[in-house]
Amino acid sequence: MERIAVLLEDRPEVAGEAIAAFNAMTGHDYTDLEFAEYYGSRSLEEFAREAARPARPVIADITREELVEIVRRLLMATPESDYYLRLFEANVSHPRVSDLVFHPSDALKNASAEQIVDEALRYRPIAL
Repeated sequence: MERIAVLLEDRPEVAGEAIAAFNAMTGHDYTDLEFAEYYGSRSLEEFAREAARPARPVIADITREELVEIVRRLLMATPESDYYLRLFEANVSHPRVSDLVFHPSDALKNASAEQIVDEALRYRPIAL
């Protein structure tokens, strides 16, 4: 990650290949900006931890109880919260699931993890 950040400064013509190889290896879709400015929002360790985790962590047959635990951990607002948000988003079909947590409607203000999960699971896509 640091090597790619340095390449972006010193040899931008080869940095794109390094980013593509990194993304292929990790399954993520990082851009040059994320390497050049990662230190503005997270540490190198946090960035490495994120890159080491699955980009789209879908869990087959995930249970409501597991989703509730994910939301509980998400609500704790730790450095791991980005991962738990990706995990929640990947395992429910609600198109704006992060809004249920971070920008809730009046009905969900101060909602429990169980209530947030129930609202997310109530969503059904409209067939066109």
